[in-house]
Amino acid sequence: MDRALAVIGTSDAAKSVIREAGELAAGVGADLFVIHVTTEREYDEQRADLEAVPDAEVSYGVGQARQGAKNFANDVAKEVLADGGTDIEWEAIGAVGNRVNAIIDEARINDCDHVFISGRERSPTGKAIFGDDTQEIILNYDGHVTVMTE
Repeated sequence: MDRALAVIGTSDAAKSVIREAGELAAGVGADLFVIHVTTEREYDEQRADLEAVPDAEVSYGVGQARQGAKNFANDVAKEVLADGGTDIEWEAIGAVGNRVNAIIDEARINDCDHVFISGRERSPTGKAIFGDDTQEIILNYDGHVTVMTE
């Protein structure tokens, strides 16, 4: 492993993903990237909430959403890695859009050879009806994928 991408969401599993990815990256001297993706639905909801504030002239664009996602990724990484004693530097990435596409695109852009992501157990019916981002990443990403379950 030379370059790893740790994918974090808003659940407590994010901390486990970063902790494990950080420890492994530090152990082999790999570069670590940490990404949070704001989905289109989340972006639309945040924008609608801000536009609903009376007499407020607030503009909320994709750039601000991307920066917010990057800040979130950096804050969680700082809490887990810097404050947790892991001796590794990281680069935070924020993205907006389709979660699977953003993760795979950023992994390729940053030449990552390993992706760490949290997964959840789902019934086969649930996967068939709702899809499964983790499964899509495993099937469509060319490098190694480590899936951490809660």
